[in-house]
Amino acid sequence: MPAINGEEYVKRIDKLNSEVWIEGKRLQGKISEHPAFQGVIQSQARLYDLQHQSDKLDVMTFVLPESGNRVGTSYLNPKTKDDLIKRRMMIQEWAEAHLGLMGRSPDYMNTALMAISAGADVFECENEDFSKNIRSFYQEACENDYSFTHTFINPQVNRSKYYFEELNESIVSAQVIEKNEKGIVIHGARLLATQGGITDEIIVFPAGGENLAKEFAYAFSIPSNTKGLKFICRESFSYKDSNFDHPLGSRFEEMDTIIVFNKVQVPWERVFFYNSPELAKKMYSETSFFPLVLHQVVSRQITKTETILGVAQSLVDIINIGEYQHVQEKISEIITGYESLKGLMYSAELQAKIDQFGTMVPSLQPLYAAINLYPKLYPRFIEIIQLLGASGLVSIPTKADLESSVGKDLESYLQAAAANAEDRVKFYRLAWDLSLSAFGGRQTLYERFFFGDPIKLASNQYRGYERSELVQRVWNFLNIE
Repeated sequence: MPAINGEEYVKRIDKLNSEVWIEGKRLQGKISEHPAFQGVIQSQARLYDLQHQSDKLDVMTFVLPESGNRVGTSYLNPKTKDDLIKRRMMIQEWAEAHLGLMGRSPDYMNTALMAISAGADVFECENEDFSKNIRSFYQEACENDYSFTHTFINPQVNRSKYYFEELNESIVSAQVIEKNEKGIVIHGARLLATQGGITDEIIVFPAGGENLAKEFAYAFSIPSNTKGLKFICRESFSYKDSNFDHPLGSRFEEMDTIIVFNKVQVPWERVFFYNSPELAKKMYSETSFFPLVLHQVVSRQITKTETILGVAQSLVDIINIGEYQHVQEKISEIITGYESLKGLMYSAELQAKIDQFGTMVPSLQPLYAAINLYPKLYPRFIEIIQLLGASGLVSIPTKADLESSVGKDLESYLQAAAANAEDRVKFYRLAWDLSLSAFGGRQTLYERFFFGDPIKLASNQYRGYERSELVQRVWNFLNIE
């Protein structure tokens, strides 16, 4: 099967009938029609439809050599710098459709699967079946255009440095409790599977950290409707299906879920590795996982920053405050962040090199700089929108108000220099949904911790950045007679 369209995606997710719990009840019926999921499923379906738009076909898809089928470019293993650029163009095409607000759109995990498949030779050192399974599943995912959620965070029972879960106690974190002729059995919980229940599959990666016990050192993918697999949702931030009142939350609320594995059987052919702390480390350190995934992440964040800049400038234009220097300085601050992210992306692509597996890999350090920078930039961007919008961000009646008997009052008192009352309110509700609503608050938290603890990210950059030559240059200068 080649790249799917939106209708096929929706039908497939409805047919799965995965076990999803929300507001204390198991979801019944078609998940695509449930108020908490309808908007994001429709938005995701539109992404798949873009793969079939004739003028975008060469960017959104590529021909898979093994079958001759056109499949989604997010699965493309780049062999040249042009391939990397094509991947970025495809990622940003999708990101423009969701304004960069869907952090777990399908291209994210498709990229992750491609990255570990490209480096599958790493896994042969323990069992050649591991690398075979990874490559085989990557091929299956390409041909079927699977969508994925994923999880790699254990429950936050005890965040102290030296806490270890005792296996003879009640099991909390998902772990291997048995292996049999069919495969491995997983029991326990994992956190934060964004889009849980609305994807074909869930990929489970090992949790990070030192001294990983064997029981937690595994990776696999299984269908979202696997027996014993349960998705427990937080409260939905899509409070209304009104695109006027909640223009972003009604469309792009991805939902975050807790994953419960109740003695879930994982077939051997779906096991990428297990009981191997060594491979859990090598998956991240000896493949090109990080640079390839970060290339996708930063590409989306660039597009999201374009959205922020467009919203901020519209606030300026609507109420005509562009003549003030402090306003100009705030817009300039967003521009500077935006251009910095683009520069780091282009630097990473310019310095791309072929890795030991034949994959064209962007330079890691510029991307690491970008992923360290964005958790600082994004909250400041949101603060700028709040400062520019001020009280206007809470003076936002609903569509029903505008259409009621008080509508004429609102037409008079909420008009702006460059917009009538309805257009002003419509736009300010978007700015509010981005910067002040529950949806907007979740977006800020999401970008703060998107790729993990920002302090750990900075520490990783500190340890991994080569600067000995620069230090030596300084000492060479000091030793000049």
